[in-house]
Amino acid sequence: MDERSGTEQASVRPEVVEGRSESGQPQQGQRPEAMPQEAITHPAKLLRIASMVRELLDETRQASLDEPGRIRLRQIYERSVGELEEVLSPDLKEELASLAPPMQGVPSESEIRVAQAQLVGWLEGLFHGIQAALFAQQAAARAQFEELRRRGLPSAQQPEAPKPGQYL
Repeated sequence: MDERSGTEQASVRPEVVEGRSESGQPQQGQRPEAMPQEAITHPAKLLRIASMVRELLDETRQASLDEPGRIRLRQIYERSVGELEEVLSPDLKEELASLAPPMQGVPSESEIRVAQAQLVGWLEGLFHGIQAALFAQQAAARAQFEELRRRGLPSAQQPEAPKPGQYL
């Protein structure tokens, strides 16, 4: 249970989709432990921040901002990036840091819009990556289930048909 929000903490650990076969298994020559593990420790927090950033981007497009408003948006942006870093694995933190550098001074409206759009785009890509990883995991689990099912069934013998005239 998260003490601040009162919600349970779920953990999503999608495997990296690149470098894997369609079934989600590592391709030949690659060891699973050598591949980076993209992970999100608090998906609900990630979704809340993403929704807030998207809403701020929409609001920024519709209104002209004065200097105090731009400063406030820069602070919100930087805090959002900091909060996101808390729920991401080290490899995703590094990716986010390279795509969302801190803003300096008083940003212009266009700088704020570009930074927010870039962050929203990255978050949407992250969500698509999670969906793809979950789909690959489901497909691999389904294939494994079908293989177990196939092995568990008796050979291709037809069931015996009841002989005519026999009752009970």
